[in-house]
Amino acid sequence: MAEFETIRRTGAGVRTAEIDEGLRAHMNKVYGTMSVGLLVTALVAWAMGSSPALLSILRDPVTLSPNILGWVVMFAPLGMVFLFGSMINRLSAAGAQTFFYAFAAVMGLSISWIFAAFTGMSIAQTFLITAISFAGLSLWGYTTKKDISGWGSFLIMGVIGLVVAMIVNIFLQSPAIMFAVSILGVLIFAGLTAYDTQKIKTDYLAHAHAMDDEWLAKSAIMGALNLYLDFINLFMFLLQFLGNRE
Repeated sequence: MAEFETIRRTGAGVRTAEIDEGLRAHMNKVYGTMSVGLLVTALVAWAMGSSPALLSILRDPVTLSPNILGWVVMFAPLGMVFLFGSMINRLSAAGAQTFFYAFAAVMGLSISWIFAAFTGMSIAQTFLITAISFAGLSLWGYTTKKDISGWGSFLIMGVIGLVVAMIVNIFLQSPAIMFAVSILGVLIFAGLTAYDTQKIKTDYLAHAHAMDDEWLAKSAIMGALNLYLDFINLFMFLLQFLGNRE
């Protein structure tokens, strides 16, 4: 009986070690995919935004006001997020990854105007601050023993409120509203960074016993998309505070 108990505990220990190793690999896949997406966005945004001729396709080169195509590109990432969520179960893992990188490229087009509006140094500094903040928040979300799953509904409601306020302010052009939105945006996406990281971890642990490779691959891509959006939005809201205008 003692020998059976020893074997059982040894087997459980091996299984736990396998899950821990799998979780590390899964998180590396998430962060790796997200990093490639950010690189694609940065390259596309820089190539488009640093060329007045190219940027004029989307925006007025002086006022930076978007034209019709610019409005389409501005809202295209939002539409692609909803489309991706509805299609994820029908896509293969390779198809989902391709869609994610295409989304990252469109996002680069959408935010390319920042290279004409802000100095390159302030963009680089804000990116570095965002990266450090994101790393700390994500690490806390991964390591904390506190269950923060209850944050989800409040944070999503906050995002919806931000989107509505930003759309309204497109027409009002109120600096006060933009300032308030930027503050709330930083706080909301800081919270989402920790929340999404913990959710990626808990989702993996909940499904680890099945070891469905296709699910794991698509789950990593969806997790990368969520963290990518957290990073981009955190960066854009911080840029409103830290960026120096051209």
